[in-house]
Amino acid sequence: MSKIVRLHKFGSTDHLKIDEVPSQELKKGEVRLKIDTASISRDNSMLINADKFADYGFPVPQLPTKLGYEASGTVTEVGEGVNPSWIGKKVAPAFGLDEIKYGMLGEEAVIPASFLIEYPQNLTPEQATAFWVPFLTAYGGLTFASTIKKGDFVAITAATSSVGLAAIQIVNDLGGVPIAVIRTSGKKEKLLQLGAAHVIATREENYVERIAEITSQKGVSVTFNPIGGSLLDQLVIGASNFGTIVQYGILASEAAVLSLPQIISKELTFRGYTVGAMMSDKNRAEEAQNYILERLANGKFTPKVAKVFPLEKIHEAYAYLDANEEMGRIVIAML
Repeated sequence: MSKIVRLHKFGSTDHLKIDEVPSQELKKGEVRLKIDTASISRDNSMLINADKFADYGFPVPQLPTKLGYEASGTVTEVGEGVNPSWIGKKVAPAFGLDEIKYGMLGEEAVIPASFLIEYPQNLTPEQATAFWVPFLTAYGGLTFASTIKKGDFVAITAATSSVGLAAIQIVNDLGGVPIAVIRTSGKKEKLLQLGAAHVIATREENYVERIAEITSQKGVSVTFNPIGGSLLDQLVIGASNFGTIVQYGILASEAAVLSLPQIISKELTFRGYTVGAMMSDKNRAEEAQNYILERLANGKFTPKVAKVFPLEKIHEAYAYLDANEEMGRIVIAML
């Protein structure tokens, strides 16, 4: 028997329960993991509210359903066809795992062996559960969907998010100049400490004026943006000639606004992007994974963990996530 978190009713994290269930039998090509840590994020809201997204093609699972697609753990058993040398190894399963089928938010999980990747030994289990999605998302947006040259100014909106923090590190690694864009200045100093060259608080400063000041009127070469809405027009005005705006989310509730004359006159590239599209290309996926693992191992990149909660406090963890008090991934520890 093992404890796992399952959703028993759509609509709220209040309907999450810690259930004790029998260990699942291994099928050919599968392994059993003893989970050390797992992460939670706002992405989970798609599953928690799956009934509302059915019209958009999102799968609606039978209840109760498992969840969780980021974790670190130890391989304890392998199924038929899997090399037994995996047993005992510390792994962080690769991006792309179906959380409905293989949810890892609990003490134990059974997953396909093809997702096994050993994480660098210099990482803690908490850090190992917090890097794949943020760093892969940022890497693809900044290399697959755009190009950054040395000295290029790069605006990163929602910069306090896990993806934003990863993007700051990647832009620095690529030789660009990361400009963190946030709503208020409360986390400005932390962002500067974490590698942002500049910080713009849009509720307290004029974005376009600050961009002009920072870039000496040149504008931003690449804008990495998950927000949309009314901010989008400001991002277009602040972009450089021949600049690229990479849109990877729609966090804003209001409709997006675009200045067509600016887009045309500056010859901007507006690029929609999903990390799944990049990872569907085997060569690009391998390139991205190797790039990230190498820099995690040599200390260039550091996953940011906001806070760690024990499994028994799963509801408190989601409340903390909603409060948006800290930067980085929120981690659930099974130990």
